[in-house]
Amino acid sequence: MAAPLDVCIRGDGVVGRTLALLLARDRLRVGLVQGPEAVAGADAGAPEVRAYALNAASRELLTLLRAWPDEAHATPVLRMDVHGDEGGLVQFRAEQQGAEALAWITEAGGLLERLGEALRFQPFVELLHEPRAASLTAVCEGRASITRAEFGVDYEVTWYAQHAIAARVRTEQSHGQVARQWFMDGDILALLPLGGPQGHSAALVWSVAQDRVGELIDLPVVPFEDRLTEASHGCLGRLSLESERVRWPLQLARASRWCGPGWVLAGDAAHTVHPLAGQGLNLGLADARELARVLHEREYWRPLGDEKLLRRYERARKSQVAAMQWATDGLQQLFAQDSRAFSWARNWGMRGFDMSGPLKGWVARQAAGRL
Repeated sequence: MAAPLDVCIRGDGVVGRTLALLLARDRLRVGLVQGPEAVAGADAGAPEVRAYALNAASRELLTLLRAWPDEAHATPVLRMDVHGDEGGLVQFRAEQQGAEALAWITEAGGLLERLGEALRFQPFVELLHEPRAASLTAVCEGRASITRAEFGVDYEVTWYAQHAIAARVRTEQSHGQVARQWFMDGDILALLPLGGPQGHSAALVWSVAQDRVGELIDLPVVPFEDRLTEASHGCLGRLSLESERVRWPLQLARASRWCGPGWVLAGDAAHTVHPLAGQGLNLGLADARELARVLHEREYWRPLGDEKLLRRYERARKSQVAAMQWATDGLQQLFAQDSRAFSWARNWGMRGFDMSGPLKGWVARQAAGRL
């Protein structure tokens, strides 16, 4: 007969694996339900091209769990350049923040592999092919979660009129540990450095209008590379595809409830944001950290699935997630406007923000998880 579980985690993506390792440190018996986790809406059978911009708080958490990727799979970002469509520019530099790096760009596959290695040495985590009864069920299945609906939770989704195109690209010039982003004509193009400090590889995330995504996906390789090099203003020379292109629709979403008697949501199962700030996984890892803290500090007589206990986690995380959703949605809406008046105002604002000093520093600390 199988040993009883304290926590059953449904979803073995980055958030689910991280939560399992955190709970196992408290000697809780954890079941981790395995299953493929794909980007919701991505092309079926698409290659894994995702990369994550992880902040300092996420790095500390994964280092604690001995799951931080090696240098070849986690490239420090020393500078970030954010370009507007009329010459607006905001630059963030790690040295100005007194930080080792602004973020670390990690490959999804490498990160999952390191978490998997850590799990193999954790006797309190059992890998499952199907859910088992437990005192608490933690739902980390991503935005397309089935279990969330089983608990009667509404998932309020606002679809953007955009799709994301992701791929790996080869850069003619070294990226110099600089993350680059352009807001232009409603599109948002990001090139995130990969392959170490002097690498010539980058993760592409290109958010484009949904009526144009098919055209860009279907373009032959060379014309697509021409279009991409032009959109990036040739700042890294010629850009060449190193992978297939993957696309998925973009959304802002939040669950109506994050917990109930015996169950709790974390990560994309509870909330999603526009990828323009690269904060989606950071929010999910912060969920895992806070949930583990709340369970660790519970009163000795209170069961793991107690709804009042789980409400502490929900209250702690909802306000921070809402603030990030408000900020990313506001930026997306601002740059989606195509009138000259909006263009002038937002680029004037970008130049003012770049010289703002304390405000700019506060935003950088928020993005780094230094609340």
